[in-house]
Amino acid sequence: MNEAKVYVDVDAHFTKDGELIPRALFWEDGRRYEIDKVTQIARRASLKAGGAGMRYTCMIGGQQSYLFYEVDKWFVERKDA
Repeated sequence: MNEAKVYVDVDAHFTKDGELIPRALFWEDGRRYEIDKVTQIARRASLKAGGAGMRYTCMIGGQQSYLFYEVDKWFVERKDA
């Protein structure tokens, strides 16, 4: 099991142009984190957690975080792993 990869639930929506935009994510303990802004969307690999997909560079509470959409699941890189 990869301790650095955390699968999360995500609230997201599709725009009329077909873009998938995450709005909030739910951490393992159920806490909800609002995504203030998505600054970049690009196909990337997660070097820390393994896996690849669309990487969403997000601002959450003033901090930059990466949220990955890997085929049919969302994951983040655990910061303390």
